[in-house]
Amino acid sequence: MGQAERTWGALTVAALTLAGCAPGPAVPATADPSTAGPSTAGPSSTGPSAGATPRLPPTEGVLDYQLGGAYDEVDPGSGPVTPDVVVRDATAEPLPGAYSVCYVNGFQTQPGDADRWRGHEDLLLHDADGTPVVDPDWPDEHVLDPSTAEQREGILAILGPVVSGCAEDGFDAVEIDNLDTWTRFDAIDEDGAHALARAYVDLAHDAGLAVAQKNAAEVAPLAARDLGFDLAVTEECAVFDECAAYTAVYGDHVLQVEYPDALADAGLTFDDVCARDARAPLVVLRDRDLVAPDEPGYLYETC
Repeated sequence: MGQAERTWGALTVAALTLAGCAPGPAVPATADPSTAGPSTAGPSSTGPSAGATPRLPPTEGVLDYQLGGAYDEVDPGSGPVTPDVVVRDATAEPLPGAYSVCYVNGFQTQPGDADRWRGHEDLLLHDADGTPVVDPDWPDEHVLDPSTAEQREGILAILGPVVSGCAEDGFDAVEIDNLDTWTRFDAIDEDGAHALARAYVDLAHDAGLAVAQKNAAEVAPLAARDLGFDLAVTEECAVFDECAAYTAVYGDHVLQVEYPDALADAGLTFDDVCARDARAPLVVLRDRDLVAPDEPGYLYETC
């Protein structure tokens, strides 16, 4: 979700390892990554500095997921408060006083972002008829194809500045969405997808940002150990019974988002989610469209 509409500066890609996926620092699959790299200090008032050690989010407090609209306060049931951790689109500003995570769709195009990709169809996945492939669940998003070094370089030239722009804007971390495209579209080369992921991670770390794996529970150990991700943002892990797959790898540094329609379809309530031992420390129930509080359909609950 979210629409990156800014014009970003040029990216120097020569220093990025795009031809292969070089292993990162080893993080045991059952270890909390906070013991193996990023610090757990609170949010900075000015954002990270280039080359600074990335900081992981707090594991206590209030979480919100604000991709459909940014706002400053939530009510967890005891009165309005500023979230301790918030995820916002790359076009939004970080929330002062909160650990702010910047959303970037790293493996698919964004709705309404056709101009950015016009003239770069070679970076998109095509079907057997030569038609650009769209995500069936998000038909206004085309799938990127990072299978070759040249394609990865082209993708990084467009989206790399969005990632580094998150640090420039003062965010503490970046969430890279759709890591799992290679598992959903057979024509995407797995090694190429991993190499692009590692390039995003290296770029973010160089800018002082922590990096969140988004979904793709089946590759969580690889994502942390080999690709270098520091934490996870997961949607509907309770519905798919995969929360433990993330917490086993990232410990308490998992941000869990659930939606009421999916819970109802699975025969679950949000109370059921909150009662689970395998849930993340920070869990939020949001409306599917992630709208702001003054819009119809807004929903916010937290464990």
